[in-house]
Amino acid sequence: MNKPSQMPVATRPSSPAARIAGVILAGGQSQRMGGGDKCLLDLDGAPILSHVVSRLAPQVEAVVLSANGDPARFADFGLPVVADSVDGFAGPLAGVLAGMDWAAGRGYTHIISVAADSPYFPSCLVTGLQFACEAGDERQSMVNSPREGDGYFRQPTFTLYDIALRENLRGALQSGVRKVIQWTEPLGCAKVVFHGFGDDPFFNINTPQDLADAKART
Repeated sequence: MNKPSQMPVATRPSSPAARIAGVILAGGQSQRMGGGDKCLLDLDGAPILSHVVSRLAPQVEAVVLSANGDPARFADFGLPVVADSVDGFAGPLAGVLAGMDWAAGRGYTHIISVAADSPYFPSCLVTGLQFACEAGDERQSMVNSPREGDGYFRQPTFTLYDIALRENLRGALQSGVRKVIQWTEPLGCAKVVFHGFGDDPFFNINTPQDLADAKART
């Protein structure tokens, strides 16, 4: 694996041709949290999702929520909600495609996906991922995190995508592809590591203990 680009990145202007929408992936089944929408659980007096929106909204032109089921449960957030167009639980790639379809119809050129249960990602996430694409001449870029000891592990829910790839993604989903990395790797995907943002800025809340840990760190 090529060594990932190192971040943080100094604030850089976005490419004038790029229009980026943010897609919050909230379609998981939350089994380790006991089911339901874990992004609606309270963290410091507000739903986890509120913290995610606050982090993402200043970095993009628009935010859309990828979630299945009754969208009315998210009405208080004032966000458009898009459901998977792929039958069955097809995982995060189905949410990425739903976000791409929504964004493509509104003139956006890229989307960035983030997890609905990760409230601490960096405020330079979008600029960092976009710069990695431009520097590496890639159409996608993904967050990588340092692994204890040596090496890196990928964070596929934090990825910048070129919307021009959406029909390729649609075909991949129809053929049975379900893992983000399974789809992105053959197409080329820049890798980015963000340093200097404290304890694991891509920490996600999967379990009751994770939620307790998140409350302790704020």
